[in-house]
Amino acid sequence: MSHETPRIPCVGGIVVDAGKLLLVQRGQQPSLGLWSIPGGRLEDGESPEEGCAREVLEETGVRVAVGRLVGTVERDAPSGGIYVIADYLCAPRHDDGAQPEAVAGDDAADARWFDVAEVVALDTDGLMAPGVLTALRTWGLVP
Repeated sequence: MSHETPRIPCVGGIVVDAGKLLLVQRGQQPSLGLWSIPGGRLEDGESPEEGCAREVLEETGVRVAVGRLVGTVERDAPSGGIYVIADYLCAPRHDDGAQPEAVAGDDAADARWFDVAEVVALDTDGLMAPGVLTALRTWGLVP
């Protein structure tokens, strides 16, 4: 009798605005203290797009319009199992024309907008969650 490793459906929101990328500093494992794409587990009955918008709002305070699926990554879950993370390209909703302010909430220790050079520097300094920059480059979102 074989026991399959549980696969846990998750979503991530790659939020891009005016050449900047919205990142969260993880407040929990995996990748505690490292910068990553906002996201988390899907709730029962929730579509990936609904879950993505909810997770970004909960972690950053930014309301987004969820666009196309850009890719999927798999990560080991701390409790065992595999997080299967569907990452969507998102745009902040500009209600007043200003760049939406990011405010850390829920599982995030911090939330900020970064330009491409800052994202690369975070990775170089070992402050990005493993595989994030590689995925963004593979998907053509960061040079």
